[in-house]
Amino acid sequence: MSATSFYELEQAPPPMTSRIEGELLEVSLGPQHPSTHGVFRMNAALDGEIVVKLKPVFGYLHRNHEKIGENASYLGSMPYTDRLDYFCSMTNNWAYALSVEKLAGLEVPERAEYLRVILAELTRLQNHASLLGFLLSDMGAWGTPLMYAFREREKILDLFESLSGSRMMCDYMRFGGCRVDPSPEWLQRAKKIVEAFPKFLDEFEKLLIKNEILIARTQGVGRLSAELAINAGITGPMLRACGVNYDLRKVDGYGFYPRFKFRVPLGDHGDTYDRLMMRALEMRESLGILKQAFEQIPAGPVMNPKVKIRAFKPPAGEAYGRIEGPKGELGFYLISDGSANPYRYRVRPPSFINLTILEDLCLGHTVADVMVILGSVDIVMGEVDR
Repeated sequence: MSATSFYELEQAPPPMTSRIEGELLEVSLGPQHPSTHGVFRMNAALDGEIVVKLKPVFGYLHRNHEKIGENASYLGSMPYTDRLDYFCSMTNNWAYALSVEKLAGLEVPERAEYLRVILAELTRLQNHASLLGFLLSDMGAWGTPLMYAFREREKILDLFESLSGSRMMCDYMRFGGCRVDPSPEWLQRAKKIVEAFPKFLDEFEKLLIKNEILIARTQGVGRLSAELAINAGITGPMLRACGVNYDLRKVDGYGFYPRFKFRVPLGDHGDTYDRLMMRALEMRESLGILKQAFEQIPAGPVMNPKVKIRAFKPPAGEAYGRIEGPKGELGFYLISDGSANPYRYRVRPPSFINLTILEDLCLGHTVADVMVILGSVDIVMGEVDR
């Protein structure tokens, strides 16, 4: 390799055979690339079209989120959580609110807990539908699959906008509950969208999921073993695609999830196809949770009246709150010194953790497969470069 190698600062690679020595092609994918889903770069070494080394490069979108959180009030950090994963602001809000509630020992009204479940599962629906559309685009099926997915996503974002005032940066959760109570009309509208969603899933699976070209491009591609996934801290659909039965909605039982009947779909091979199918199957489980939540949601307040948001100073201590976000475990670690600002504010983002094994998934595959594998991980750079 040349003196300007991407890997010159790394440990020297093992000796290669004379057949390929000096013949590796170094390719930089990104940071401006349509399939990297943000400002993200991959430095790959190729033997022909086969990947023999791949280094993810982060940091282009770093926004100092955690240090800002240590210099803002507890409430002032809530809108910043929206920007972590801008597809999933409602679940971002919930994970942060849960951490603060653990820190301060706050109770949440029953109706607010149901609303949080409803909004989290609606978020899971629109995130997974979008992922399927983007993944098909990464394979070359430009336009149509993504437009089908975004058509359904728009309906859910319209719900979020009418409830919170914003389509994507919702800033809806509060410590001890939710900001506003939805009207009966809003709940009926949400219920109708959920009732119509299975028709979209049926069409999507028939036209795309079972497509023989998609199957050929994804089955056996980017396999991840259960052992590596566990050792690397992988969570969410990526972990369950390996056959590991681990879902924080079941493990921790946060919110009111123990009240709902749902199963945890599992894969067999841990490949790109299984990761794709996890999203499709999880959407069907989310629909079941939503139907139960709409039937059970009680009347009552959505905010704990004892919580003084504007003069909020939790007692000294530490807490870690986590949820099963659409992309995996999203957690916030907070240390309080009794003041109005957190002494320490730390985020455990699933996108960043899940990206750490990207090289393991790509080795031995073609450079064309790299984009498909990356798409199946489901990342948002806002939480990778927080």
